[in-house]
Amino acid sequence: MAKSAVLRYFNKTREFPLNRLPAFAKVLGVKPETLLGLSEYPENLRPLSGKTVQLPVLGNIACGIPIDAIENVDEYLSVPADTLPKGKLFYLVAKGDSMAPTIPDGAYVLIREQAEVEDGEIAAVLVNNDTQATLKRVKKEAGFVLLLPDNNNYDPIIITKDNPARIIGKALQFFSEL
Repeated sequence: MAKSAVLRYFNKTREFPLNRLPAFAKVLGVKPETLLGLSEYPENLRPLSGKTVQLPVLGNIACGIPIDAIENVDEYLSVPADTLPKGKLFYLVAKGDSMAPTIPDGAYVLIREQAEVEDGEIAAVLVNNDTQATLKRVKKEAGFVLLLPDNNNYDPIIITKDNPARIIGKALQFFSEL
């Protein structure tokens, strides 16, 4: 169909051919009812329930050299309930660039509390006798665990029996201010 014909439909200088409605809907990937304005929401959108949950921001987490693990509720973020996974959830603020470009400095990282993660997943981890915390990718090798930065300018942290660590939770998503 010519661009000029489509423009005439939108400008209402030409009557829309109802007999071609199914073809238009198919090309646009919607139901015919949507084109007629009879459906409330397009199929590819779902309305949020409007319910929100207040999730705590429990402080900073290092993306670099581990920092002291201090759990204080700095603030609460209001998050649409429909967008959240199950589990005990909280936010930590990433400080540093060891997880860049994946997670930028200053990003709010959503953590689900859990003691284990799959190989290659990003986790909040307590190190140095549970006194310091860091955000790293967990890589399991025979007999030890590596905490890997995504930024090659940083060295991995090697976890052994003599240098133990404890996973606080799995990083699920983040958001960052521009």
